[in-house]
Amino acid sequence: MIRFEVLTDDEVDEIHQASLQILSEVGILLTEPEGVEILIGAGATTQGDRLYLPPDLVEREIIKCPRTVTIYGRDKKAVVLGDGTLHWHNLGGARDVYEPNSGQKRPAMIQDVCDSAKVLDALENATTITPFFTPQDVPGPLMTLAMYLHTLPHTTKPVHGPGVQTAAEVRYVVRMAAVIGSPSEVLSLGISPLSPLTFPDDVVGAMIETARSGVPLGPLPCPTAGATSPMSLAGSLAQQNAEVLASVVLAQLVHPGLPIIYCGRLAMMEPRTGFSVWGGVELGLASAATVQIGHHYHLPVNVYGFSTNAHTLNIQNGYERALNAVIPALAGADELSGIGEMEAGVMGSYAQMVCDNEIAAGIHRLRQGISVNEDALAVEVIKTVMEGPRNFLEQKHTVDYLRGGEICITHLADRRSWGEWDTTGREEMMERAQAKSLQLIAEHEVPPLTEDQELELKSIVQEAEHELIED
Repeated sequence: MIRFEVLTDDEVDEIHQASLQILSEVGILLTEPEGVEILIGAGATTQGDRLYLPPDLVEREIIKCPRTVTIYGRDKKAVVLGDGTLHWHNLGGARDVYEPNSGQKRPAMIQDVCDSAKVLDALENATTITPFFTPQDVPGPLMTLAMYLHTLPHTTKPVHGPGVQTAAEVRYVVRMAAVIGSPSEVLSLGISPLSPLTFPDDVVGAMIETARSGVPLGPLPCPTAGATSPMSLAGSLAQQNAEVLASVVLAQLVHPGLPIIYCGRLAMMEPRTGFSVWGGVELGLASAATVQIGHHYHLPVNVYGFSTNAHTLNIQNGYERALNAVIPALAGADELSGIGEMEAGVMGSYAQMVCDNEIAAGIHRLRQGISVNEDALAVEVIKTVMEGPRNFLEQKHTVDYLRGGEICITHLADRRSWGEWDTTGREEMMERAQAKSLQLIAEHEVPPLTEDQELELKSIVQEAEHELIED
């Protein structure tokens, strides 16, 4: 497999050492009482609202993490992160839906949560699913639970939980996961500390609750270089790593051996506007470096893949997302996110999901590289052809290599002549992708939940409504 490294081993170690220095000399902002008690009991020190984690504590807890994380779907099929396979999942929590036919966007609704899960279930290169849209027709305190509730019935693939922010949300999502299987097997949860180095009480409570439940945790810092982390990529990577390591230490102290997915979402600040840039090539470099840093700790790594600041399905969209997916893919990422993402994560598109499925197929082919062996070199085949019809089409060797995936066959990209394209209506890739997504929504069948499962899920959400809204 082709591999691409943006950091040397020595540079990875320098970032590791800088992160240890940040944690021991700068510290983290954390005041949640139970979290403070757990960390101080393990050797951390405190001064004011800062907690300082000594290097030996960090390194002692990191080695407790398993090297792989396994998540099962409703169909009992497993996705193993960390075994060398590249997996993909979609953007999570988009607020808006882009409609390519009108060129406009609209607020996401519950139906979009259902439909997006169904489309992703049908796309072969989406191997795990995160609830795609944040439904705007649900009260704010219930949005996270509604995302999970309406995703589960429409896929049998492994589902990463929605981004949780409180211990209460963790408890309810874990109970919902228990309806389809053991939560430690069918669920993972991503939780985001705030950059720089800030762990609000709710975030700490959510991490502790996740660890106690035994559910795999993905610490998910989202620093923006130049705004919430240093402008230098190396400095931002060191800070991001410190934020991940602090999260891992807390989780391992609560539940030794808890499976951890090393996540990083480092983006850059656009200096002319202050906006977060998800499309620049620097993001691909940062993601690739994050892969190397996470692998330094022998952890499976999930980073940005398909990412763009584009507002439409245009040239900018295509080159930004493909470039920023290729770089970490070649660095050995275990899981890449972003299928369907647009506008720096604010918006998503059904047509984009279908396009990304095809781009992912091309990236899988790219990672395979070129096989050079006696059969592939084909000297005898060349000899046979030169002595006969001088045509390779009828050779078994040609059929074998076509079937073996030597060429990545596209289903959306147009490879016809101008004349053929011009005389059939000049249909573009976007139009074909949108049509395919609508076909999948209408025709793809997903085995339903049982009636008892549906009733149990609704009961849990009703209980959450009483606690989170009416109180």
